[in-house]
Amino acid sequence: MRRGWVRVAPAARRCAARVAAGHAPRRDDPDVGDLRGQLPVLPFVSRQPVGGARLGHVAPPAPMEASLTESQTVSILSVMGQHAEGRTGELTAFRRGLHQCLTRWGDALFELCDAALCVPAPVGSVPSLSLEPVFRRSHGSLYKALAKGRIDDDRLRKLLVANRPPHWPMVFAVDASTWDRCDAECSPERGFYYSASKHSAGQPIVAGWSYQWICQLDWASDSWTAPLDTQRITPFMDATTASIDQVRRLVSLLPTDGDIPLFVFDAGYDPVAIGHDLKDLRAEVLCRIRDDRVFYADPPPRPNRPAGTGGRPPRHGRRFKCSEPATWPEPSAKLVTSDPRYGTVTVTAWHGVHPRLLCRGHWSGYEVPPIVKASVIRVEVEHLPKPTTRANKTLWLWWSGEGEPDLDLCFRAYLRRFDIEHMFRFAKNTLGWTTPALRTPEQADRWSWLIVAALTQLRLARGIVEDLRLPWERPRDPAQLTPARVRRGFRRLRAVIGTPASPPKSTTPGPGRPKGTRKPPRTRYPAVKKAA
Repeated sequence: MRRGWVRVAPAARRCAARVAAGHAPRRDDPDVGDLRGQLPVLPFVSRQPVGGARLGHVAPPAPMEASLTESQTVSILSVMGQHAEGRTGELTAFRRGLHQCLTRWGDALFELCDAALCVPAPVGSVPSLSLEPVFRRSHGSLYKALAKGRIDDDRLRKLLVANRPPHWPMVFAVDASTWDRCDAECSPERGFYYSASKHSAGQPIVAGWSYQWICQLDWASDSWTAPLDTQRITPFMDATTASIDQVRRLVSLLPTDGDIPLFVFDAGYDPVAIGHDLKDLRAEVLCRIRDDRVFYADPPPRPNRPAGTGGRPPRHGRRFKCSEPATWPEPSAKLVTSDPRYGTVTVTAWHGVHPRLLCRGHWSGYEVPPIVKASVIRVEVEHLPKPTTRANKTLWLWWSGEGEPDLDLCFRAYLRRFDIEHMFRFAKNTLGWTTPALRTPEQADRWSWLIVAALTQLRLARGIVEDLRLPWERPRDPAQLTPARVRRGFRRLRAVIGTPASPPKSTTPGPGRPKGTRKPPRTRYPAVKKAA
């Protein structure tokens, strides 16, 4: 055995061989060192016999708050740099707060989140997470934790806001992603939602659950985001009203001093309704709109009709259509700047325009629809980041808030909005957000919150973990690692910081289902189709 390596018990070797599929050792009896940190192991391994234990047996994990005594000779299975010492306090505090937010089956839920972070490969099967050494319970506890566990949503939201990056701008992306459950007929509250990657009957529509996320963005050219909230939008809810309530809830947790938060929406939302209902809130709304929208200026102070003529005063002024340059009035503001990826960028804005609304949909409760004024922004770039044969498409944005918009901020904020798309892809393909075949939406809610907590832990671990790069990858500074490369080294960091979860109380299997009992057939729920 090489110096500095620890041989584990045969049972641990068999478990390591199963978990480390694709990382086959070069000898018949694999060592922990053969995996080169690719296996999550218990934090401390005894190098001297402790309490009569034989050499090579793993000592029980100490509580996270406890410190090592001088009588213990410990070898930490991590090769972290000295600069990372003392920077784990924020991550440790978040993990302790997360464990307190898990009010029922908290230990199993916490270890399930750790297993999703420490598994070497992308999460392809949630039951296989019970084979990870960090999950010290049986696979039955995994299912019971998702079915019977409880998570304090409000407390977790406050914890996420308290641990958001303070140096990032107050720019937040709002977008929804679908958890497809097309064949889950026994899963209630499913609806039909748009899906760009999966089709049903030739249409980009799937049956499943829709979750709306709010993530804080950064100006850096990477895929890092800070998820602060997630909410399942049921088919019985109005998506616009749910979005307004979600934004209000987050703004109430943000500090009231400093910059005004800017919420960026993609096309598909109702920017007029969102901006109107949030006009009394300390927030700004930026949303992409179609390039054929029609707006109107304020009506003239005196109608062009004879003095003695009656009739209702006009409510709309000059017509302004985005796709017809001849109807554009003189712009209220204009900005010409340069971007390394898009070349020369021209941003033009028209302030004080409003659309013509009808008393239907969101405005069905009004006798006379209101006049909602805002700013329309046009963004034109010199070229796209990658060479393409298609023509450059002009971007149209709707901004509502107090005062006038910052054109440079609006332009760059919408470009950074696409970081949330990369976050969705990483959460689904790597962390296995939509992998488990859960039956009830409440189970999906708990698993979604665990994914949010896992993403936050990866962001807090950025700059602390060691870069365990593959042979064909270039070396990077620990502070510039991608989420996937931070996750690759998280198992070593977890071995150092420990866990606040308590060990299992008993290893005795339960009695199981009584003989002769049979469960009735599950109730089937058709997917809800909302009226247009």
